[in-house]
Amino acid sequence: MSSGPSIYIQHLTKQYAGTTSPSLSDLTVHVMPGEVYGFLGPNGAGKSTAIRTLMNFLQPTSGSAQILGYDIVRDSVAIKQHVGYLSGDFDVYPKMTGRQYIAYLEELQGSQSQKYARDIEKRMQAVMNKKLGELSRGQRQKVGIIQAFMHKPEVLILDEPSSGLDPLMQEVFYELVHEAKQRGAAIFISSHIMAEVQKICDRVGIIREGKLITERSVADLAAEAAQTFDITFSDKPPIAALKKLQGVNLVSQKDNHVALHLHGELQPLLQLLGNHRVTSIDSRNLDLEEMFMHYYHNGGNK
Repeated sequence: MSSGPSIYIQHLTKQYAGTTSPSLSDLTVHVMPGEVYGFLGPNGAGKSTAIRTLMNFLQPTSGSAQILGYDIVRDSVAIKQHVGYLSGDFDVYPKMTGRQYIAYLEELQGSQSQKYARDIEKRMQAVMNKKLGELSRGQRQKVGIIQAFMHKPEVLILDEPSSGLDPLMQEVFYELVHEAKQRGAAIFISSHIMAEVQKICDRVGIIREGKLITERSVADLAAEAAQTFDITFSDKPPIAALKKLQGVNLVSQKDNHVALHLHGELQPLLQLLGNHRVTSIDSRNLDLEEMFMHYYHNGGNK
């Protein structure tokens, strides 16, 4: 396997005809073998547009991308032999049963995928003898996951893959991701579930209005997690002095109460508070979902 990126996206842009701004703008992302990359943003941010362009279901307006060295436009057919893909709205062949659909794919892919497909079916407790159009959203999603993973692809591109799954099946899905990672697969996952991202991803990219606003490792995000302090003073809070402290971000103020985030050393804050009458102080760690919202609303700036 190549030592370079399995997914190599350079300045990829997609603008629909008749629109004033691109749905995807100048996206540059590299995903290495054995890496799980989380692509984050709310609905409408451009996640699905990026994935559909990467899969060549949409033609890029400009820029380029390669998967395993293949160009996404020129070599689209060859790419699909090496990629496991799950769309954000998996809905295929409604009159086929899950068993018929998977058997059809096995014929296309060869017998090597049969054993692993049966293993995933069992682990996910998938209903395979009913027509796909009659299945619940969660059961249909299980079939989608089976078809994406069954041939043990070198690259997995998954759009909101755990949507509709109950917590137990989400854990099974995370196990499948871990197994694929251990095999050396590059995994590109769009999600808006921060607990999921924290659990399975190595790096994340946050997209806003079609633009990548920051890209960080999950470990770095966790290390940067600020503390949140809720402080009540007996008189007027020293707002000007608090704002001057390095690493302090004032979140809110109401009457004698302030809420702030602290990145870095605690001592300067404690020293300042020691010069004022504080009636109560509570602290907690800022979780990754709050950090995501901080990055998203501040355009990637701390």
